[in-house]
Amino acid sequence: MTRGRALLADGSESVFDIYEGTVLWNGQARRMPVHEAETIPLIGMSELRAYCEVQRGGNVTVRALLQPKSA
Repeated sequence: MTRGRALLADGSESVFDIYEGTVLWNGQARRMPVHEAETIPLIGMSELRAYCEVQRGGNVTVRALLQPKSA
């Protein structure tokens, strides 16, 4: 486990734990950092870069656009 820091929209700073986890992604197990947060589970946009199509108005459709890079 390591620690991370984030600057929040209100200007305050948040300190949180970072763990390593394994997720099933596109049918394959991938290891990735998991940032602890007191909220519903979220996934970062960097993980979605090959799968994400964002539409005006905030709708997000997730589907494979490109072949994912090997982890």
